[in-house]
Amino acid sequence: MSLTRDDLVRQIDALVVSQRALCLWFLRPDYFPRSDLERWRVLSDIQRHGDLQAYRQAALLKQWLSQTFSATSANC
Repeated sequence: MSLTRDDLVRQIDALVVSQRALCLWFLRPDYFPRSDLERWRVLSDIQRHGDLQAYRQAALLKQWLSQTFSATSANC
């Protein structure tokens, strides 16, 4: 499975929406991560405070996000 950057961002945003009430209640209701660092942090929050299914989804998205980090740093 491969994800485009836009797909990855959309999936992270969708996970934020689905987990907002359960494990991201401390964030502003209109909050969405906009940088890769913010995305990494919110996925970590989901892993820390969510259920097993959310943990697994966040872990998968973090794998894809880490590939983005690697590609960005390789282009420096």
